[in-house]
Amino acid sequence: MIILLFAALGVLLLIGAPVAVALAGSSLIYLLAADRIPDIVLIQRMVGGVDSFPLLAVPFFILAGNLMNVCGVTERIFNFADSMVGWMRGGLGHVNVGASVIFAGMSGAAIADAGGLGAVEIKAMREKGYDVDFAVGITGASSTVGPIIPPSLPLVVYGVVAGASIGQLFVAGIVPGLLIAGLLMLMVAVISHRRGYPVGERFSVRRLVSSFIHAALSLLIPVIIVGGIVLGIFTPTESAIAAVAYVLVLATLVYRSAGWRQIITVFRETIEMTSVVLLIVAASSIFAWILTREGVPTAFAGAVMAVADNPILILILINLILLVVGCFMETVAAITILTPVLLPLAVQAGVDPVQFGIIMVLNLMIGLLTPPVGLVLFVLARVADISFPRAVRATVPFIAALLVSLVLITFIPALTLWLPSLI
Repeated sequence: MIILLFAALGVLLLIGAPVAVALAGSSLIYLLAADRIPDIVLIQRMVGGVDSFPLLAVPFFILAGNLMNVCGVTERIFNFADSMVGWMRGGLGHVNVGASVIFAGMSGAAIADAGGLGAVEIKAMREKGYDVDFAVGITGASSTVGPIIPPSLPLVVYGVVAGASIGQLFVAGIVPGLLIAGLLMLMVAVISHRRGYPVGERFSVRRLVSSFIHAALSLLIPVIIVGGIVLGIFTPTESAIAAVAYVLVLATLVYRSAGWRQIITVFRETIEMTSVVLLIVAASSIFAWILTREGVPTAFAGAVMAVADNPILILILINLILLVVGCFMETVAAITILTPVLLPLAVQAGVDPVQFGIIMVLNLMIGLLTPPVGLVLFVLARVADISFPRAVRATVPFIAALLVSLVLITFIPALTLWLPSLI
């Protein structure tokens, strides 16, 4: 019966059915063929999959990210990052990474980073004489920091599925996110010196202070989100709501950069994006339930342990599986399907569930930069007006830095677990 489930899923995906339809449709085919499980179980499990208080954070973080892209927050962040690191050779490449780190503490989504901040970054780099391929490559790679540094939409979904603390997951992503940013900036420095990219404006304390004052209210957003969670003032869901309220005040009363018509458009876009994400979560829930009912996680763990009983080999195999899946499957669907299968195996290999969450999300973020799905690359190809294959080639050098980060995060647990252990 499990073969029928996967065959139906494969056929539906091959004919172009949306991921949610493919997951729910293959599950329904399984239930009909099993003929011993009431059809109503499909609806019950799908509803149960999204009936979760932590998942309320998803629409609010999406809304906060969309609002920031229309109210001028992205430009302020970019200018502040430019005043900090723009003076180095290849300065705008470093600014690109620095701005993504700051924006990551606000939106929690790679697509929001690429589509909002990425448009500003690529335009500025083009005007300063940088190759468009370099601009697209570093913009795509730096956008993957978004779901690692808190807040993070994928980590919210993982926390719900795995039963892990979302607050612990958020804190665990801070050091890995900064590590990724550091390696990307190292790659930028090497490429910039080889190609002779320009040096930015000389460092100026006056300019730094001025840009900080200009962006100060925007920079409070990650303080509200992360600080509220760490200090126990907010749950992750409540911090998302607080972030939305704060950004709305900035947009309408302080910056006055967004009218009500724009805000209504943002709400409409958020509803559409949230519907897609939660529909995938709902469909994935019934699919994951069937896998668990059929004993697939246990069987898979047994098969892997029979082939490779060394924890290091198991971790390498898990990473390879996630990297391959990330090339083909949407992030939320991959998390909800694979977490019940791979988490028990990772725990047997001695990996903490919090650390595994960061490993899983980073793997799937690399998938956003690889064909055939490569959602971030599709967004950046459109923003930069280049072909998708060209965008793929542009990211190759930076994917190498992301893979080095993945290896370090996988085999040095302290990078993810040290900070949560202090709280």
